[in-house]
Amino acid sequence: MKIQAVQTTLRQLRTDAVALFVPEDKKLFDAEMTRLKKIFGNTLDDIVRLENFHGKESETISFLSHKKIPAQRVYLAGVGKVDKISPEQFRRSAASVAKHALSMKLKEVSFRVATSGLENSKITFEDIGKSVTEGAVLSLYTFDKYLTEKKNERSSIKSLTLFDSQAEKVKSLKNIVNKTRIICEGTILARNLANAPANEIYPETLAEAARASADKYGYSAVIWDKKKIEKEGFGGLLAVNAGSARPPRFIILEYNQGQKNLDTIVLIGKGITFDSGGISIKPSTGMAEMKMDMSGAAAVIGTMESAARLSIPLHIVGLIPSTENLPSGSAMKPGDIIRHYGGKTSEVDNTDAEGRLILADALVYATQYNPAAIIDLATLTGACVVALGSHATGMMGNDDGIMKQLTAAGDSTYERVWQLPLFEEYEKQIKSDIADVKNVGGRWAGAITAALFLKKFLPKNKEYKWVHLDIAGTAMLEDALPYTPKGGSGVGVRLLIEFLQNW
Repeated sequence: MKIQAVQTTLRQLRTDAVALFVPEDKKLFDAEMTRLKKIFGNTLDDIVRLENFHGKESETISFLSHKKIPAQRVYLAGVGKVDKISPEQFRRSAASVAKHALSMKLKEVSFRVATSGLENSKITFEDIGKSVTEGAVLSLYTFDKYLTEKKNERSSIKSLTLFDSQAEKVKSLKNIVNKTRIICEGTILARNLANAPANEIYPETLAEAARASADKYGYSAVIWDKKKIEKEGFGGLLAVNAGSARPPRFIILEYNQGQKNLDTIVLIGKGITFDSGGISIKPSTGMAEMKMDMSGAAAVIGTMESAARLSIPLHIVGLIPSTENLPSGSAMKPGDIIRHYGGKTSEVDNTDAEGRLILADALVYATQYNPAAIIDLATLTGACVVALGSHATGMMGNDDGIMKQLTAAGDSTYERVWQLPLFEEYEKQIKSDIADVKNVGGRWAGAITAALFLKKFLPKNKEYKWVHLDIAGTAMLEDALPYTPKGGSGVGVRLLIEFLQNW
């Protein structure tokens, strides 16, 4: 799909459909209608009245165009009240237009990026351009790789255009559209990896996908096989892998390697390519969703690719421990003791709490880079879904400054995070009588005790800034959102890129 920014006007633009954003506030609404009636005539009043359109958030109407403009169809997309307006309103409105245009089998959709009447709001021209691109592009995503019937007949939009009449604004808009397209493509990569079935994406092929991205976009990928993982002593990864016929992989991605003048950020992604629960097997209902238990890994790969393409001036390391978690005669069992990379031990009380076991190895390994921050992403606990649902990622960590930056990035991208406490009183729940730590803490505060398990593996001789993001609810969606489909959401890519760009 072609995505572009051009300098033109409503009267000149040749396109299948053009979308115009309209605020709800009566004075601004009436002023916009007066301007548009000069083009479409007084019949516009009848259309607006019949459609009961007031410019409210998520209101969208369309009508066939007038001979005075070359566009075939016109969309009016409401963005709500100016004093409450944010980039999210433009994402949702653009998504609504794009999806309707797709259903109408239109091939070209254009959006006017205008700030008329929004001068006193907090939103900028740049915000609108970025948000419209995100909403339109991401809303058109479908995972249809395995649909064979009438594949050639399915409609698709061939081009998205953002336009303005002023040359300086369009120059800025072209840069915005290009950067946003890259971020959207990173998000789509993460969605594709997460949505792929477990017989397509497993540790070896996940590693191949990471290497292919690295080779294409100029960052490095080092892949450890099982022999290397055994040699290095990644006990958690090996224990979880013990029940699977497929060997594990440890994926090390690095951008701006060797540039010592740059701060180092380490991103860690949970790469469980299928999670049956192991010996502590899950119920069969919904188990198919566990192909997406590697959504943290997918987000790290998508982020690394986007960061490299955007030339973000940081030394960024991505670490992905990857395995399946399956039951067999050789699988780890409740009661087993694991010795992790770095020497600490954990008692396995539940084999379905496997993600923290592989992340523990990666967390210790991450410290060798002497990073300014370590951020891990994992579909770690059902408890986080119970607490926050699908609209916020659980955030826990040991550094308020990093968490504030992630909160700001989440508010900006609408990949919102919500901080949960790591009070020391919770630690007694994961105390083991026979190992350094136990991998589950009972029924209560499961998201918190999982994070505290990870925290146990950070070295005590140096304070590393660390944040854990539990994306269990936000990565695997049971219902579609305005620009995010059911299934793998690709959450984390836009959040982390915004965080890294503002570091």
